[in-house]
Amino acid sequence: MTVTSSERALLDSIDESDIIGLTTALIDAGGENPGNTEEKTAKVLAEHCRALGFDVRTVEVAPGRPNVFVSIGSDERPGALFVGHSDVVPAGTGWTADPFSAVVRDGRIVGRGSCDMKGGLAAVVAAMTAVLRSGLADEYPMTLACLVDEEDTGLGIRAFVAEPQHRTYSCCVVAEPTDLVTIYGCRGAANLEIEVRGRSAHAGQPRNGANAISAAARIIDIIEGSQAELDANPDPELGPATWNVGTIAGGTGTSMVADRCVVTVDRRLLPGESAAGVVGDLRSRIESAGLIGSGIDVEIGISMEMPGFLTSIDDGLVTTAVQSVIDNGSITNGHSAGCNPVLDGHSAGSNPVRFTDIWTASCDGGFVAQQMGIPTVVLGPGEIEKQAHRPDESVAVRQLTDSARAYALIATRIAALPGL
Repeated sequence: MTVTSSERALLDSIDESDIIGLTTALIDAGGENPGNTEEKTAKVLAEHCRALGFDVRTVEVAPGRPNVFVSIGSDERPGALFVGHSDVVPAGTGWTADPFSAVVRDGRIVGRGSCDMKGGLAAVVAAMTAVLRSGLADEYPMTLACLVDEEDTGLGIRAFVAEPQHRTYSCCVVAEPTDLVTIYGCRGAANLEIEVRGRSAHAGQPRNGANAISAAARIIDIIEGSQAELDANPDPELGPATWNVGTIAGGTGTSMVADRCVVTVDRRLLPGESAAGVVGDLRSRIESAGLIGSGIDVEIGISMEMPGFLTSIDDGLVTTAVQSVIDNGSITNGHSAGCNPVLDGHSAGSNPVRFTDIWTASCDGGFVAQQMGIPTVVLGPGEIEKQAHRPDESVAVRQLTDSARAYALIATRIAALPGL
């Protein structure tokens, strides 16, 4: 697709130094979660966007934990929604510098959250700034929803999709790190806590008790046995749902029959599945196996649920996102800036390169697709598997700028699609 002269002017107006400045300020603000510390990051973002002339709204979803919504343009027509989060995973150990004092080194910004996803937030703001300064904001409205608690229980996204919407949206781009590959689907996730209660007794007479650990082991066998059924019924694009037993803890001493055992389990969900449905099925299997009774009882709780989503690869948002990445120059000679693309038979320049994919991770986009009913993709700077959630986390400055340029093109081009 040919970049028009007005699009070229829009792209050329995006200021790399502004992106670096906001990214570093957001990193320095911290926001470790668990820890409930997003407030300073939210304040930095809100004040920065107010100074730019954006419409800024904050909604506190828990004490000291505000969602921030920044918008440009008219609210009388559907706009492009961009979603990000203000929290980061704990810094941990192994850093060669202060994780919350960002530095720019060898063309990369280093600091906790640089990749996941303070850089993505800054790139969206840069795109919105360019559209606003072009005088086209009313024609191409944009909103950034910066939400709390994405890295833990999802308080921010749940509050957002549940509240009355102040604007309408034609599409959603989640600015998580994808190496500028357009992610059009991902599985959801549910964290389950299985509590098995038994009856204590002396180990010399174990039949006087009911061993919760032994019952839990049989439940794990049931879980692992059901994986074969899931493997036999995969989604054509997302693959099968999966189980993973994460932790097990129980008992009070070697010479005592365990009266309690707790197992935590990750269950990846296909679109259309719910955690409640998974729990109901698992409980039915446990009951059918005769595990409940004779001193054993089982409770299954849901500690976290995040739905999956799948947008048609032929949807206008997917094709627009891919073309926008290509047209702004992010992919040159088969390589997107700052990354090593995965080959899959598509071509760009002289080498094949991956433009679209599905994700094994989960994100807030599933809530948007499910609850708001709009096409959704994930697209952003950085590589989640190689750069995020580790010491010396970093993101390429060039990719931040490329992402901002892609976001600006998506927002302006999506408005021209039929029906929008």
